[in-house]
Amino acid sequence: MARHKFVSLEVDKCVGCRVCEYVCSMEKNKAFNPTRSRIRMVRIYPYTNASINCRLCEDAPCVAACPRKALKQSEENGVILVNDELCNGCGWCIKACDFGAIQLERNKVVRMCDLCQTREGGPACIEWCPEKALELTSTDILAQRARIDAVERLVKATEEEKAAKEKAKAEE
Repeated sequence: MARHKFVSLEVDKCVGCRVCEYVCSMEKNKAFNPTRSRIRMVRIYPYTNASINCRLCEDAPCVAACPRKALKQSEENGVILVNDELCNGCGWCIKACDFGAIQLERNKVVRMCDLCQTREGGPACIEWCPEKALELTSTDILAQRARIDAVERLVKATEEEKAAKEKAKAEE
């Protein structure tokens, strides 16, 4: 089964400028206000940044949690669609989201990243990121990268341990 693609952050590239938040808020709400963005950048001080946005989960728990059936997941691309007429802002979907990616709008309707469905060219945050730190990816790709990173760290640690042993042996 193909995994749904979502916006993901390459932490090594992100400088924390938050342009993505401003672009998203302008694209979705016609307001230059990052608190109305559907992506959030969080500084994990002092080391790195992280993005909080919808991961388009398979069998999304937010959809299952909605007592009014206001949320529906697109079979085509996994985007969570919100029926504004049915959503009353109860917040059950917000609590069900493992990623904290759902926001409650001023009109008491929930919103999350929809990959800029109505925008030609895909998500605005990806297009406008000055460091090209955002990309469309899937959980499978992220898992593969994590495995590669773990192997690289293991190889490096093994080489460092070998070098330390050789140095200790030479000092004897």
